[in-house]
Amino acid sequence: MDDFGLNFSNRGRIRVTDAVIREIFRDRGTTFVTIEYNDCSACRNQNPNQRVTLILNRDTRIRNERGRTISASDLEPGMIIDAVFSEAMTRSIPPQAQAFEIRVKNTPLPFDTTYGRIAEVNTRGQFILTISNANPYSIIRFNISPQTRILDPLGREISLSRLVPGLRVRVQHDTFMTASIPPQTTAFVIQIVR
Repeated sequence: MDDFGLNFSNRGRIRVTDAVIREIFRDRGTTFVTIEYNDCSACRNQNPNQRVTLILNRDTRIRNERGRTISASDLEPGMIIDAVFSEAMTRSIPPQAQAFEIRVKNTPLPFDTTYGRIAEVNTRGQFILTISNANPYSIIRFNISPQTRILDPLGREISLSRLVPGLRVRVQHDTFMTASIPPQTTAFVIQIVR
C-alpha cells in the first residue's frame, strides 16, 4: 500500500521525492509537467538535476499537502512534489513519461517577474543591475543567492559569469523590494531571453 492508499506493484514505476516543478504546458486536455529531481529510488542514472516531463491525464492521481485530491490546473511552477511515473520514457530531451501519482509537498513563494537589459554584473558582490526601456528610474538590483537559478535561452543552467551587460533577461524575484535607490530584491530565476 502506498502513500495514496493504493495497492499496486512498483514494477515498471519510478518514484522520485522532493522534485521541483519547472514548467507546465497544456495541450488538448493533456497537461505536461517538467520536473527536476535528485532523489530517485529506482533510477539507474543518479546524475544531479535530472529532468523528466510527466504526462498527466484523468487517471493521474494528484493530491495536495493535506492529501486532498486536486486537479492538474492547481499545479504551479516552483512546487515541490513527490511523483510516481512510468519507467517507459521517450528518448526526447527531457524524456517524457506517463505520471501515475503526484503529491504536492510545498507550494512556491509568491514572486514577481521583471524584464529588462543587464546594466551591470557584479560577480564579487553577487548581484546584477537591470534597466528597462533605457529609463534610469527603472534600474533594479537583483541579489543572487545560492538558490538563484541562472538560465540560458534554452533553460540550461549557466553561471553568473556568463551574464554580460546588454543581455535581455527575465527575472523572477521576491515580491518585496527595498526603498533604496536603486531598489533591491532577491532573484529566484534569471533567464536570458531573445
